[in-house]
Amino acid sequence: MKTGELCRILIVDDEQLIRQGIKHYLQWEQVGFQIVGEASNGKEALEMIEKTKPHIILTDIVMPIMDGEELTRVVKSKYPQIEIIILSSYGEFDYVRSTFQSGAVDYILKPKLDSETLLKVLTTAANRIPSLKSIEKEDSFALNIGNIIDKLIAGYEIETDYDSKALSQAFPHPYFSLFIVDSRNLKNPENVTQIKSRIEKELDSKGMHYHSFTEGNNVSGYLLNIKEEENLEFTDELLNGDLNFGILITNSFNNLSDLGMKFNEVIKKMLQYRFYFPELKLMTEKELPTNVCVPISFNLDKFTNDFKHERFDLAFSYLEDYVKALSNNYTTDMFEYKSFFGNIIFNITILLGNMNFEVNELENKKFTFFNCIDEATSANEVIEQLNIFILEAKKCIAAKSSQTGHSNITMILEYIEEHFAEPLSLTGVAHHFHFNPTYLSSYFASHNREGFNEYLNKIRIEEAAKLLVNKATPISEISGLVGYSDHSYFCKVFKKLKGVSPSQYRRSQKLN
Repeated sequence: MKTGELCRILIVDDEQLIRQGIKHYLQWEQVGFQIVGEASNGKEALEMIEKTKPHIILTDIVMPIMDGEELTRVVKSKYPQIEIIILSSYGEFDYVRSTFQSGAVDYILKPKLDSETLLKVLTTAANRIPSLKSIEKEDSFALNIGNIIDKLIAGYEIETDYDSKALSQAFPHPYFSLFIVDSRNLKNPENVTQIKSRIEKELDSKGMHYHSFTEGNNVSGYLLNIKEEENLEFTDELLNGDLNFGILITNSFNNLSDLGMKFNEVIKKMLQYRFYFPELKLMTEKELPTNVCVPISFNLDKFTNDFKHERFDLAFSYLEDYVKALSNNYTTDMFEYKSFFGNIIFNITILLGNMNFEVNELENKKFTFFNCIDEATSANEVIEQLNIFILEAKKCIAAKSSQTGHSNITMILEYIEEHFAEPLSLTGVAHHFHFNPTYLSSYFASHNREGFNEYLNKIRIEEAAKLLVNKATPISEISGLVGYSDHSYFCKVFKKLKGVSPSQYRRSQKLN
């Protein structure tokens, strides 16, 4: 069963930075405490007491709505078993003295707040709580086990001076397994307490022996000590509900010294897998894929070249395909993954700026995108930020295209009119203007209401008609003069556009 009860702490302060600072002062569970909630004023704190059932309330003295002085008075009248520690600044001693009269156990000056002082005051308060005193020795032992777990995860070996008898008491069974709770995708951190309670209820119902630990932000877990080498099974109830968390379970192992290897080589891979596939609720080590298709490196030169020549559809299509391939490869380190997206956003912004697009809006927003990507807890969230950025970039492109698109198509049309007698082709014109042929075909049709070949044929046939009327040039030569190497094809196109053959057209013009 679980080794001892943690002392539950409720933090009350109207300054979020103070609350966050306190939460990061200590490795709470390793020193026997647990943050069960936080509130910004006394009224909020009172509403949370029944739900969180704190042993100790750590509260600021000066707060809006309900200050620490009134909170202390109300709490001690309704919940006399709860100990209260006051946080105060210099010059607030009269308020502090009033809270002592109401039953506060101690106070800490905010300017002198540090981890050592905080732990000392909390320990003193915890020693006054009868329900915790009965497990004091057990908690002390649990803390030592916590240190062993932390050191093994960090890569250290089990120290020889540890009491082997004590270890055998902590781990009476021959096998171990890591049971990890991945709460990175939880929008409300308070739900972690609810999840842990659900998990511990499940573990207790199975009679499992376990020790809890915390490793980094939003990753906590249990070292299970089990009787048999087996795959663990859990009820559906454990995973039911809308809470967006995941459970990762390793195969069993029979040597405590393997704990570090299991965490760093297996659990970290599983955590990374859930970054790419967060919808997976429960994952075991045997389900971790071993064969993955690694995408080739992103061709930044190709992407940049398409961008510089305004082949934006091609560039974005290539980027979309690469992102899809990259996101299906969980072995890509998540920090490298995020860096790729940040670099793409940076490069696109620079490229558009160098091409004289109006990028002030993109420049103003890019750091917001960087921050959102950095804080993203899944690949889906990263991709979402890139898609939002691309929409903004396309707006920027469209704004300039509406002003310059006409001049671009005009240059292409003028080029065709000047060179129609030459062996022109869509590919040749595309290369001349540094377009991709596919892109030019689409661009030409959308800006000129007819396709490239239709327009070229129209220009050539109009010129041929002029030659047929104004000159006595043989029809067999006219086809070559307007760019057709195949005379029969020329006659076919001419009749399609004019309704008659070249010879019939010439005769009809002479009669007029």
